[in-house]
Amino acid sequence: MIKKIFTFFLLFPTLLYAQINTERVMTIARNALYFEDYVLSIQYFNQVINAKPYLFEPYFFRGLAKFYLEDFQGAESDCNEAIRRNPFVVGAYQIRGLARIRQDNFDGAIDDYKMALKYDPENVILWHNLSLCHIQKEDYDKAKEDLGKLLAISPRYTRAYLMRGEVFLKQNDTIQALNDFEQAIEIDRYDPDAWSARALVRIQQGKYKEAEDDLDQAIHLSIKNVGNYINRALVRFHQNNLRGAMSDYDLALDIDPDNFLGHYNRGLLRAQVGDDNRAIEDFDFVLKMEPDNMMAAFNRGILRAQTGDYRGAIEDYSKVIAEYPNFMTGYYYRAEARKRIGDHKGAEQDEFKIMKMQLDKRNQSAANNGNNTADSSDDASKDEKTRKKSDKNVANYRKIVIADDSDSERRYTSDYRGRVQDRNVAIKLEPMYTLTYYEKISDVKRSVHFHKYIDELNRSKAFPKMLRITNMEAPLTEEQVRFHFALIDTHTSDIVVDDKNAVKRFMRGLDFYLVQDFDSSIDDFTKSILLDDTFFPAYFMRALVRCKQLEYRKAERASEAKDSAADALETSNGEVTAMDYDIVKKDLDHVIQLAPDFVYAYYNRGNVFSMLKDYRAALADYDKAIELNPNFAEAYFNRGLTHIFLGNNKQGISDLSKAGELGVVSAYNVIKRFMDRSE
Repeated sequence: MIKKIFTFFLLFPTLLYAQINTERVMTIARNALYFEDYVLSIQYFNQVINAKPYLFEPYFFRGLAKFYLEDFQGAESDCNEAIRRNPFVVGAYQIRGLARIRQDNFDGAIDDYKMALKYDPENVILWHNLSLCHIQKEDYDKAKEDLGKLLAISPRYTRAYLMRGEVFLKQNDTIQALNDFEQAIEIDRYDPDAWSARALVRIQQGKYKEAEDDLDQAIHLSIKNVGNYINRALVRFHQNNLRGAMSDYDLALDIDPDNFLGHYNRGLLRAQVGDDNRAIEDFDFVLKMEPDNMMAAFNRGILRAQTGDYRGAIEDYSKVIAEYPNFMTGYYYRAEARKRIGDHKGAEQDEFKIMKMQLDKRNQSAANNGNNTADSSDDASKDEKTRKKSDKNVANYRKIVIADDSDSERRYTSDYRGRVQDRNVAIKLEPMYTLTYYEKISDVKRSVHFHKYIDELNRSKAFPKMLRITNMEAPLTEEQVRFHFALIDTHTSDIVVDDKNAVKRFMRGLDFYLVQDFDSSIDDFTKSILLDDTFFPAYFMRALVRCKQLEYRKAERASEAKDSAADALETSNGEVTAMDYDIVKKDLDHVIQLAPDFVYAYYNRGNVFSMLKDYRAALADYDKAIELNPNFAEAYFNRGLTHIFLGNNKQGISDLSKAGELGVVSAYNVIKRFMDRSE
């Protein structure tokens, strides 16, 4: 592989001086990293390390790529090398801290964050992660101290209030916890975690109606959070709204079909309303997950008896009795089931066992002044309607299960942040379409994107793989990386023989694009256009690659503006201007002129107009795309967002609803957020 890579570089002097141009290779590697091609980026970083092992950047960024690939030990090792070469780079401590956290080395992570804070004392992310490490170590006083410093730096940082509220809860200070959660809601009413956090406090206080209202808000803002449905089912159960509780368990299990609490509790509620057969299905599922769950087995036994399956019931009762030989209720139910199948001898044995246990209980109670230890399996708290999941007292088999404290931690308590989370999670447009050989598989969207000319290219068998039209690009595997570097060599040899072949140039440009060498890719697409100015795929791909370059440059500039290591990681890229996007738009204009039915050109140009905040022009292009393809889900989504950007929430929500119907599931979260402002 290395030999082929170096052959490739030798064929392109622009990539070489006396040796490989490490600055150029670093740029390509960081392109690959930014666009989530982690395996490929590591290959490039390896080249830079081999050429200039004294540089810290390739170690640092290779460590970041390894972190994304969940090679936490490798990430830590690379960050060690980066810090050895330059101990003043905050980002290296940040990533090493995250890698250590993933290896449960919280002390090491704390050391990293403290060191980083020496160089960047007002870095919110560092204080955030340091506080969470102290929470994990149960050093709550230190965590509160750090969170206080964080709030002094950033008074409107809601995550800090949520974390501190969590710490107060762990110290049983409900009042202070509630104050922090309410402060978080006041600052950001669109944070679902703040509403769900306050709901949990209100559940502890027994204020179930108020808790349900809070959970309604949390679900309104985050429709896919299973925990919120489970908790709302619990508060509805406490208000005797069994149908509402079962509906919430249904919704939770639609999102997470393997959720234990959902199946167990829904089974109990189904049993209470007489839906015995479906209750049995739930307990069957629980026992498949946890074959040794005796309370699920006993509940299933009762239900089997009620549906006439007495032998199945006896099997379940016997299993429970074998585990809890002093469980009197078990013998009683088994005796009744044995009578039903005519096993009178077995029933008499169970009844005799019950009588003996009752006598022993009375005698022991008198001897121990009412302190019964032998029959604890039949003692249940009569005033409690719920039990913890870890409660193994089989007498509590009828109680609704709630998560243990260790299992019910709020999402933000493990929300470690750093460069790994730097990607913009704000509402954003669906990405542009491209021509590629690789596409991610979607469990929701099943549409195949088609255009007659691209189909003709595929039928010609000129390309090594089938060209796909997609906006869900898949990163390359190591084998695919090798394949495309080899293809670059092959195409280069072909071009030497026939340098007038526009398609060959395009094919090599596509290979360069796939290995994230954008400059070489643009060179080949440009040459393809010069050879054949009617070949619209070259215009289309050149526009896409240029747009990706601009996206990367903007991300780098934004990162430098806030990154404490900006001086060390500074790039030579300049500001991105409207003129840069105008060049992209002109290529898409050519595509539309040459292929007016190529719907993806209108869609991509609409995205460009949106980036330029020319929303009226963007709407015109999305309208045309939908006119050409009435089932174009991403066009509906982007048009919906564009309407919202213009303040037309009602029209926007209508388009987002259509996008969701067609498979863009993120549309529903956006709808929930803007529904209350659509009037």
